[in-house]
Amino acid sequence: MGYMHKVFLSGTGIYGCSNCGTHLAFKDKVLSKNYTGQYGPAYLVDEVSNVHAGEAEKRNMTTGAHIVKDIVCMECNRYLGWTYVTAFSSDQKFKEGKFILERSLICDRSRNWD
Repeated sequence: MGYMHKVFLSGTGIYGCSNCGTHLAFKDKVLSKNYTGQYGPAYLVDEVSNVHAGEAEKRNMTTGAHIVKDIVCMECNRYLGWTYVTAFSSDQKFKEGKFILERSLICDRSRNWD
């Protein structure tokens, strides 16, 4: 795989990596804040930038079995959460292609100039 350029998300309402500050997602892409990750509260997010995904693996979660890939910050390699590849239960299919960001591992990178 070639070099991936880091994306700078312009505007307000941005989450970033709490370790290095790399921009990850717009706040308006958060679909739900009612999730739990390995380290506590987590967000289900529609689009995430500046991450690398690991190997796909099957995990049994509270909502059933899923195939997921852990995601890490492309700048500092810090674990941030995971992405859903496959949901085996039909009522969980909406998660496919979405991301979990662990709340304790992200920070507010919003720029408020007012």
